[in-house]
Amino acid sequence: MSKLKLAVRFLLSLLLVVAIVGCAGSQKTESTGEYFDDSILTTKVKASILGDSRLKVMQIDVETFKGVVLLSGFVDSPSAATRAVEIARTIRGVKSVNNALVVK
Repeated sequence: MSKLKLAVRFLLSLLLVVAIVGCAGSQKTESTGEYFDDSILTTKVKASILGDSRLKVMQIDVETFKGVVLLSGFVDSPSAATRAVEIARTIRGVKSVNNALVVK
C-alpha cells in the first residue's frame, strides 16, 4: 500500500511541475501572466487612441507582445500616425512602439 501512495505522490508532483513549466514563457512565447498583461495594454492603447479628439480613425489595429506595441492599419495623415505612436508611448507598461501605419 505504501508503494501505491508513493507512486501517486510522485505522479501528482510530476503533474504539478509540468503544469508550472507549461505556464512559463520563452523568447518566442508569452507566459500566462504576460499574455494577460499584454491584453490589458492592448485595450488601454486602443481606448486611448479612440478617445483622442485629434484621431478620428477606426482603422488602427493594436497588437502587443511582451510589452512591445505594434500599430498597423491606415491613417489619413503623417501627423495622425505620429499622434497614435505618441499616445501608445504614454501608456504605462509599454516598453516600445513599432509603427506600421500606412498613410492613405
